[in-house]
Amino acid sequence: MEVNRERLGARLAVALTFAAAMLSIITGVAGFGILGLDVPRIDGPLAAYVPAFVQQAAAFTGAFTGFLLLTSVFALRNGRRIGWYTAVLLLPLSAAQGLLQSSPLAYPLVVLSLLALFVVLANYRHFEKPTELTTTQQAALAAIALAQLYGTVGTYALRDEFGSVDTLVDAFYFTLVTASTVGYGDVTPASQAGKLFVVSVLLTGTASFAVALGALLTPAIEARFARALGRMTDTQLSLLEDHVLVLGYGDLTEPIIEELQERTEFLVVTPDPARAQELTERDIPVLTADPSDEEPLAKAGVADARAVVVATNDDAQDALAILTARQMNPDVTIVAAAAQRRNIPKLKRAGADTVISPAALGGHLLAASALGGEGAEDIADSVLHDRSVEP
Repeated sequence: MEVNRERLGARLAVALTFAAAMLSIITGVAGFGILGLDVPRIDGPLAAYVPAFVQQAAAFTGAFTGFLLLTSVFALRNGRRIGWYTAVLLLPLSAAQGLLQSSPLAYPLVVLSLLALFVVLANYRHFEKPTELTTTQQAALAAIALAQLYGTVGTYALRDEFGSVDTLVDAFYFTLVTASTVGYGDVTPASQAGKLFVVSVLLTGTASFAVALGALLTPAIEARFARALGRMTDTQLSLLEDHVLVLGYGDLTEPIIEELQERTEFLVVTPDPARAQELTERDIPVLTADPSDEEPLAKAGVADARAVVVATNDDAQDALAILTARQMNPDVTIVAAAAQRRNIPKLKRAGADTVISPAALGGHLLAASALGGEGAEDIADSVLHDRSVEP
């Protein structure tokens, strides 16, 4: 019940942030009169103290804030901490912009933004996943920022060489449309020095834009293909640490996954593509590979794993997986389930620290209960429902 409440609170945080984002966009657009809405003017409490141009600027920036909030919603849906930080930053801004606007939607925007902020703050623990930015992606973002800074400062310094560059905003605008290859043509260099500088802006700006788009979008596209094929990307695998590896998939794996989902990070390694696809559709991390091979176990981070669980219906394959995992990480805790009781010693010799025979354990409890033993059912219920002990 507690887990369900946490999930409900997280979903509510995402839903309210999405609603605030959409309302911020609609309010901003309505403030410009783009929708053609013939609505009465409703002044906010600060209207008498805020100049008209500030109210118009609040409408524009409010729409932009709404679009930024949509990116926060995407990150929140994936449980990213960066989404939580950006939502906490943007929701108060959205409320402030609502106060500065003169729109019938201003008051609902303020209330909804503050309500969403409260719910997001209350669900801090749910958004714990780190931001998956590789070194290449960070370098690409830095390159595009530096290229934009170079173009803006240079254009402003050479503003006399341009016909219509008077402010830093003009310089920033020119650099952005030039580097992005939009090129409206409203600002052009009027001298040889200006033209040479624009050439340098084109080379650095367009190159940084192209590299940044490739570095940022390629992992997302790869993740989509990997999801469709039931795989994890190399970036996702590289972020695994102190996790549990579940090698193979059998009848006992499903209850193991249910337990691990609520307690720790884990990864399932199975050679069955159909099973991997099914797990991926349920948002369960899975790697399609043979769990007894060294290469996939290395990718799965067996060296950094806190434990390995092996519980399929094939004791022979389980023994190979245990042997490989033990060789690659002599210190990891390995727990196995034996389909047949006589194979318990063999799995231990392969390297398992603990081997349990579910069939033997269940048979013992059933026999004890049939022979009049008391407490067998209580023991089973305690094992199944006691969640007080963390792994």
